[in-house]
Amino acid sequence: MPETFLPPAARTAGRIVLWIAVAAIVLAVLAIGWIGVRGFLAYSHLASAQEKAPAIAEQIGDLSAASDAIDELAGHTGQARELTSDPIWQGAEGVPWMGPQLAAVADVAEALDEVVTGTAKPIAAVADGFGVEAFIPVDGRIDTAVFAALAEPATGAADVATRAQAELADIDRAPLVAPLAGAVDDVDALVSQVASGTDALARASALLPTMLGSDGPRDHLLLVQNNAEWRSLGGIVGAATPLRADAGRIELGEQVAARDVEQYADSILDLGEYAAIYQAKPGRFLQNVTQVPDFALTAELSREFMAREGVDVSSVISIDPVALSYLLEATGPLQLPTGDELTSENAAQFLMNEVYLRYDDPDAQDAVFASAAAAVFQALTTGGVDPGALIGALGRAGTEHRLLLWSADEREQQILAETTLAGAPPRNDDDTARFGVYFNDGTGSKMDYYIAPDVQVGWSGCGTGSTPRTLDLEVTLTNDAPADARTSLPEYITGGGGNGVPAGITRTVGEIYLPEGFEVTTALISTGRGFAGGMVDGRQVLAYTVDLEPGQSETVTISVRADTDITEAEAWVTPTADAKVSPVVRNSCAGAGILG
Repeated sequence: MPETFLPPAARTAGRIVLWIAVAAIVLAVLAIGWIGVRGFLAYSHLASAQEKAPAIAEQIGDLSAASDAIDELAGHTGQARELTSDPIWQGAEGVPWMGPQLAAVADVAEALDEVVTGTAKPIAAVADGFGVEAFIPVDGRIDTAVFAALAEPATGAADVATRAQAELADIDRAPLVAPLAGAVDDVDALVSQVASGTDALARASALLPTMLGSDGPRDHLLLVQNNAEWRSLGGIVGAATPLRADAGRIELGEQVAARDVEQYADSILDLGEYAAIYQAKPGRFLQNVTQVPDFALTAELSREFMAREGVDVSSVISIDPVALSYLLEATGPLQLPTGDELTSENAAQFLMNEVYLRYDDPDAQDAVFASAAAAVFQALTTGGVDPGALIGALGRAGTEHRLLLWSADEREQQILAETTLAGAPPRNDDDTARFGVYFNDGTGSKMDYYIAPDVQVGWSGCGTGSTPRTLDLEVTLTNDAPADARTSLPEYITGGGGNGVPAGITRTVGEIYLPEGFEVTTALISTGRGFAGGMVDGRQVLAYTVDLEPGQSETVTISVRADTDITEAEAWVTPTADAKVSPVVRNSCAGAGILG
């Protein structure tokens, strides 16, 4: 209807509506422009922060010296956070499509700023020259006061980083454009590393002073596992060595060959439900304490064995030759009394195979092991070590379950409990279902050096949102020993036909600990053999035996099912002699499954 026919009140109302509409459009344009400008500025600050981060990483050897760079970095993250948190930006977060993008950018900026201001700055403020060199002894002594000063700020920093990582993990990636989703994933991974690193620093700062003898002498026991003869946690205990720590100074005692420690008719401690799986062996022989896949029990058994030998200790440390090879990356090559040069490249092969090819006498073998351990210990405690490489070596060994630590002190053990160093059996959490895949030698030999395990884990029919979900595990063992192993390898390696196993053949006794809450739907061995097993701590355990001639393989396939929202899966595997084989295998519901 033409305006001339409208009553005055209607014409006035129409103009008001038009003005409001025009004003809304103008405000929307201004808001979009405001958001665009602030978004560009925030991006510039985040990009600058990304450029500055490597410089700080290069100065990690002295965090206090990096304080200026950290302040500059904090300036950029603070500006980015401010630019993405004003009322207009927050209001636009409710707009379809664009809103989730803006909310994700704001969350990333906030998380990064919290990490920089809440982790790096407080640690640098009290570091006073602290860096990774603090882990290296000076004149044979580590200054425990440095770690005592770091304990409180490191704990606070770990809490901040953990909260920031949780906030990033909660960002819904589904509505985000691909570049932004990828950037969020990258920042999430970075902050996860920061959370892990600050948590490790916090725990180390709380543990190291007392364990290094700041409150008085401490006696520890070092176990060296030999992965050439498998046990669940890695390998047979070849040697046990007392260590004394006093005011930061560590002294190495005389190595004890595990085969020389008294053997018992019955287990020296109650093995609980593990006795149904392993009988009494872990508690009868020091060599077998690593047969139970729980380092707390392993350590208590070791402590009791040594106490009966007149050696009292308050904590137990375990390491294997592969972990020693990582440490050699920090020390550099070492000369042994035999004239051999021990390097990061040859240490595992030398200690788990070459020694047996060269020396028939077990006493001679033990002498070589003792000299190698002494050489590494001396290099680590007398300086000349690359601190960055040492931290990397210790971190890798811990992540791969090759470095384990237990303390009889309740406070110290509580600090260790949630770390990989504790060597606890794998357990499910809200996101991840975990198998335990363990191998034990049944040959009485060092033939496991030649076995190549291949472990894969994945989901069947996952990604549809339907329950129950099926989780698949596949374990393949291959004997890569020479075809003429029976005659070409020494009896000490083949076992010489002992234990009822012909020389050259490997016998593996495997145990698969199923994720709690899952039930078996399929359990097959390629040769058609059956399973034994039992229950441990509410988890079903499937046990099997595999005999392999050189060149032969055998596969075990397990499928389990549960009504669950869990989307991630892991298998924790016995660490082997091969550093290239990961002891932790992962897969996600987003993947294609083990057959994909």
